[in-house]
Parts: sequence; C-alpha cells; structure tokens
Amino acid sequence: MDIVIHSHHATVSEHMRKQAIRLVERAAARIPRTVEAIIRFEEDGATKRVTLTLRAPKHHDVMGKAEGRFFGPAISAALARVMTQVNKEKRETGHASARSAARSRRTSK
Repeated sequence: MDIVIHSHHATVSEHMRKQAIRLVERAAARIPRTVEAIIRFEEDGATKRVTLTLRAPKHHDVMGKAEGRFFGPAISAALARVMTQVNKEKRETGHASARSAARSRRTSK
C-alpha cells in the first residue's frame, strides 16, 4: 500500500507523521486490498485540518475529514469517520451477516 502525506501551509512533526501512518495502516487492514492512502494536513491559523482518503479497487474511496486545535485529535476524529463508513459498508453488504444470522436463530427458538 502506498501512503502519501501532503502538508499544506502546515508544519507536521516526524512523530505526527509516524503516528498518522500507524493509524492509517491499522484502518487499511479492515478494508480488503487497500491500494493507497492519502493523508492531508492543513493549517489555517489556529485551526488544523486532517483529511484521510483510503482507496481500494472493490470499494469506493473512503474519506474522513476533521479539524481541531491540534493535529493529534483531528487525525483521530478523521480516522473514526473513516472507520464508521467502513463498518457501515460491511453491515450493508452482509459481511457481518453470519453473526447476525446466528443471533436471530438463537432468539427465534
């Protein structure tokens, strides 16, 4: 998987870059065949914005945006939005249906 980091009018420490890569790799493990991840850091005065985009051939691009006073909380919030989309997509496509089918069999008896 390729990870691209963009910094627009922002100074991002090496520690924050490494943390962002770790978080994105963990999220990409939940999406089959993730090809590319784009992390975009933006700074506008006191506001810091982070945009995460994960691309996989089978799925649409999954994107999460967040802003805050610091990059750490912003990247966590953006990642949470990405994971919400991934979990919602899995529920809709039925990947988690084996568990729900087992639950419904237990409750219907």
